[in-house]
Amino acid sequence: MRRWLCLCLLLGLSGALWAQQNSPQSSPAPYTPPPFPGDAESPSTPGQGSAEPASSTPATGDSAKKARVPNLAPPRSDRVQADDLGSDLGQSSSKDTQVDLSAPEDDAKTHPQSSAAVAEAKAELSGGITEFRTWDPHKAAKSVEVGDFYFRRKNYRAAEDRYREALRYKENDAVATLRLAVCMEKLGELDDARAEYESYLKILPHGPESGQAQKAIDRLNTQAAGTKPPQ
Repeated sequence: MRRWLCLCLLLGLSGALWAQQNSPQSSPAPYTPPPFPGDAESPSTPGQGSAEPASSTPATGDSAKKARVPNLAPPRSDRVQADDLGSDLGQSSSKDTQVDLSAPEDDAKTHPQSSAAVAEAKAELSGGITEFRTWDPHKAAKSVEVGDFYFRRKNYRAAEDRYREALRYKENDAVATLRLAVCMEKLGELDDARAEYESYLKILPHGPESGQAQKAIDRLNTQAAGTKPPQ
């Protein structure tokens, strides 16, 4: 009897162990970390709710192109209506920036001769200026050099032409003026010679040849006085 009870007990324990080993075991759910605070775009996990954006429908068609691409076309003048420009068409946008070209109130009193000078300049221009002198000191020096060449060979007329040519290239040149005065004296044109000596003294009152020019003027004055008939 005892053997039978022990056998039944062993069979029952064996069946219980076999049923426990062969029964299906539920696998634990995988661990899912909680969403980061403020991360509204984190992917939703199975079994958990996720916040969806207000508008989940993507834009399609022409509306999507207008939203992505800005209008960079320049404005066209032919699309502007003339009525939209207002009544100030052609006027400056700021009248405060306009330059006042009128003369000062005391201009006539301060410069009394200005109108006469302007009138004289207009008269000279209206008379017709046909020749403009080109200032060229290099050509003037070359003309003086050629004039000296003719003067040493006593060709005073050719030397005179060269000295006058030098004065056309360089007006009030002291050297050319003095050489022209000497040349005119050699030619016997005393009045012209005296005028050129005086011009030299006006250009260089204390120049290196001022003493010679003054002596020449005195000499020419004496000669002019001696040639006058007695009264």
